[in-house]
Amino acid sequence: MSTVGLARRATDSAPPVRRYVEHVMGMPISLALRGAHTDDRLATGAWEEAVAALRDVDRVFSPFRADSFISRLDRGEIEVEDCPPEVAAVLEIGERMRLESGGAFNVWRVGPEERLTLDPSGVVKGWAVERAARPLASLPETDVCLSAGGDMVCHVAAATSPDWRVGVENPLDPTRMVAMVPIRNGGVATSGSAHRGAHVVDARTGVVPTALASVTVVAGDLTTADLDATAAFAMGGAGIEWLRDRRGRSGVVVWADGRAEVFG
Repeated sequence: MSTVGLARRATDSAPPVRRYVEHVMGMPISLALRGAHTDDRLATGAWEEAVAALRDVDRVFSPFRADSFISRLDRGEIEVEDCPPEVAAVLEIGERMRLESGGAFNVWRVGPEERLTLDPSGVVKGWAVERAARPLASLPETDVCLSAGGDMVCHVAAATSPDWRVGVENPLDPTRMVAMVPIRNGGVATSGSAHRGAHVVDARTGVVPTALASVTVVAGDLTTADLDATAAFAMGGAGIEWLRDRRGRSGVVVWADGRAEVFG
């Protein structure tokens, strides 16, 4: 997943931002708050609630924990009915995206010895961060930007609040940005191989896509943005045309040769 960095205008009138960081689900989770409640009991309580929600998601869904419900489900030790209800919800989201992507996205992948392995990580990250952001978005008169490994949920509390401005990193040169995306309420997600290597494959072929360097999607919620970015990246060169047909999405695609193309 390529990094998406948070930025804002350096003006005297820009409100101050209070930042929090915690390591959960194997990645840095960062929070930016500005407005009425940034460093008080309400803010810290909402932050603790968000982190606890993410830790619970890790307990249920991590494919790297032998005792997680997903690992036990994958080994055939339990059925979906034996899991917390959110497991069925996540698998349903994954199946819907498999159909919408023509099979490029799938929570099932071919593992060792050609055995199908269950790994819903492509759904869980954006879905989990979106859920974790709910107590933060409930803070009165407070703007929120919650980021997990570069994918973000953004919320502004009032019409007079400035946009959050998200810088999209150049996957071929991390010291540069290819775009600056203003966002008020919604999610931003980037899929690519710059930071995590070849972790996304086209589920139809099992082949790592090479046509694109990164795909960044802005949507009304992070679950949608994250799924669409991952599916489009898996599709390779056909991904940007697929995204153009997805209503309510915008963003930027960086091709393997470094060309940046905006859509939406």
